Amino acid sequence: MPPTLAFDVYGTLIDTHGLIPLLGEMAGEETAPVLSRIWREKQLEYSFRRALARDYVTFATCTRQALDYACATLGVRLTPAERDSLLERYRTLPAFPEVPGALARLQDSGARLYAFSNGTREAVEQLLRAAGIRDAFLDVVSVDAVSSFKPDPAVYAHFLAQAGARADRTWLVSGNPFDVLGADHAGWHTVWVQRDAAQVFDPWGHEPEQVVSDLNGLTRLATTWG
Repeated sequence: MPPTLAFDVYGTLIDTHGLIPLLGEMAGEETAPVLSRIWREKQLEYSFRRALARDYVTFATCTRQALDYACATLGVRLTPAERDSLLERYRTLPAFPEVPGALARLQDSGARLYAFSNGTREAVEQLLRAAGIRDAFLDVVSVDAVSSFKPDPAVYAHFLAQAGARADRTWLVSGNPFDVLGADHAGWHTVWVQRDAAQVFDPWGHEPEQVVSDLNGLTRLATTWG
């Protein structure tokens, strides 16, 4: 059975800080990076909290509520039109520059490529198509089907069922340490995409099997998946 590569989407393939230039126009250039960081941190925190509380809403709702929190924290007053524009643009965030080429090379390696995301299937399909990378994947697997979020063990079991894959032949590729740890707990192989050299992996006593600085590094690892 060829190896299965499950790619996280937000923060791994797609740049979640891709709206900083637009945020700069609305909130000021100095505020924009801080606003983007708080927005992303709260988006993930809300998904964790809702999964634990079994109070599921879609990832888009977490995103909207996190934006409202970030703006309130920094005293940024968006008009309704600006808020709507940001949320609409979030549906078409850009891919990181090396992603299209790296995915094309990985397709040639014989591995089975899937997108695996907290976003709904519809949202992820739109995001990948807008970035021009949807055709790289056999399918999109969303946590929405089990009404929870990563790193709930149920979502990793759901992926295996949907992809017809075995844990010991599946690699998670993610830029998010919590996702890597969740997949490791589920018995998967793991690759951490450490795009920021200053980012620290959580010291939980479980390290990713491989660390790469971007997706180009994956093509150099393809022989280890055999």
